[in-house]
Amino acid sequence: MDKLLQTILEPMLDYPEALVITTEDAPAKISYKISVHEADAGRVIGRGGRTIKAIRIIMSNAERDASKKVFVDLH
Repeated sequence: MDKLLQTILEPMLDYPEALVITTEDAPAKISYKISVHEADAGRVIGRGGRTIKAIRIIMSNAERDASKKVFVDLH
């Protein structure tokens, strides 16, 4: 799943080398924390939060275990 998130994010970043994805897996949830260069934060969020919302939807639908809740946060 980290690879999917990386594949989605890298093309939209000006500084892809600064991308760091941290995963926390708990019994009831999976949390992805994304860290990017401060100049790229606006690109990841998107106008009105549309881009980050779309990323969250993709990651939730890609999760094989439907009982787990998926969270994607930008730090």
